[in-house]
Amino acid sequence: MASASAGNGAVAEGRGVVTRFAPSPTGFLHIGGARTALFNWLYARHHGGKYLLRIEDTDRARSTEAAIGAIFDGLEWLGLAGDEPAVFQFSRSDRHAQVAHQLLQAGHAYRCYLTPEELTARREKAQAERRPFRIESEWRDADSSTWPEGQPYVVRIKAPREGETVIEDQVQGQVTVANAELDDFVLLRSDGTPTYMLAVVVDDHDMGVTHVIRGDDHLNNAFRQLVIIRAMHAIEGGWADPVYAHVPLIHGADGAKLSKRHGALGVDSYRDELGILPEALFNYLLRLGWGHGDDEIIARDQAVEWFDIGHVGKSPSRFDLAKLQNLNGHYLREAEDARLAALVATRIEGAGDSTLLEQAMPFLKVRAKDLNELAGGAAFLFAQRPLAVDAKAEALLTDDARGLLAQVQRRLGGSADWSAEALEAELKAMAGELGLGLGKLAQPLRAALTGQTTSPGIFDVLVLLGRDESLARIAEQAAAAEQI
Repeated sequence: MASASAGNGAVAEGRGVVTRFAPSPTGFLHIGGARTALFNWLYARHHGGKYLLRIEDTDRARSTEAAIGAIFDGLEWLGLAGDEPAVFQFSRSDRHAQVAHQLLQAGHAYRCYLTPEELTARREKAQAERRPFRIESEWRDADSSTWPEGQPYVVRIKAPREGETVIEDQVQGQVTVANAELDDFVLLRSDGTPTYMLAVVVDDHDMGVTHVIRGDDHLNNAFRQLVIIRAMHAIEGGWADPVYAHVPLIHGADGAKLSKRHGALGVDSYRDELGILPEALFNYLLRLGWGHGDDEIIARDQAVEWFDIGHVGKSPSRFDLAKLQNLNGHYLREAEDARLAALVATRIEGAGDSTLLEQAMPFLKVRAKDLNELAGGAAFLFAQRPLAVDAKAEALLTDDARGLLAQVQRRLGGSADWSAEALEAELKAMAGELGLGLGKLAQPLRAALTGQTTSPGIFDVLVLLGRDESLARIAEQAAAAEQI
């Protein structure tokens, strides 16, 4: 059976583009799944089509409500929610079985009574003879009169045995498989439940999917799924081959298969644990295996305009957490201060004043790469006295430094103007009178005010904390000199 999938794909094009993302809810939405969803969403948007979701929950033992919720939550956060309510595959089992029986009645499938023991013996024999094991069932062409009454059976597809199948894959190019390599795979198990291979094909057809964009680990499945599609087309017509695009998987920065040690976490972890913004992860995933010249920063609208599945590379892309964090830093600097303040407030104990955080954002977000760094940089604003001082800051608070702080406390306590400009002028004048560089005052002052050695500009810190709190923190550290 020969085929030019590109030809049938043109039929699919004529129906209007419909893509789908179909995760299995046996775990959270991982980074590779998120990229697959993104490519499907972009392709549909670029062509003015439709992007659908399907939850492939047929593995009842491993599918969980928590995982389903996390998948929806992650997609919503990334702006990749489906255009219609999601389809749940398990609920469509009767429809899947209906198609299997159509194939059976039309002679494109058959009852197979081979027992598990017989299959095991044949598999072991093939291994012993060092040859590939393929199902060669004597039940393929058996007359119904020979069916053993009351015995369990599976329904198998009659895969073609002659010729070859060709797929014009939009990423991999032309891929050809000899039909002799295709086995008579199972459509219905002995308990009557449909297999994944059957369910996927039926759901894609019924959902009107025209373009199947997924990981290249599914490429072999495409050849088997085409057997079902073409058999159903022969029975009732209207079952067009989809356009296939099998995207290479993501590897770690070292070229090895992506794993947790490379930073391969669930999408929720990038948001909740690493403090990544959705627009940063969207942009980063877009550039994992796809590119538009040398452009690195690509906004959502621009991505929709530019995206073309044909520009996805054939080689696995490499995930680099440091690059994602650097990209996230860019989006932090671009983000609205009020939005960042609301996001950061949940990461700081006792941060009830989002107004103060919003005022601080222009100073805090300049150097931060994620929301955790922003929260760490802003924590001093809400710290209670006595202020916790880290080891590096403590090292700056020598007896001499505390003596200078006492002078700063008296000097600033008499200042009528608590603006950054006035405070800078006051401290510069004081440093000049003492014959010191400004840093000799600023370093212990920063340690006293924030408990850290890094912070926004010291004059901005004084303004953000306000007169009373600033003077109280300075006095607290100055007084400590008398107790040592």
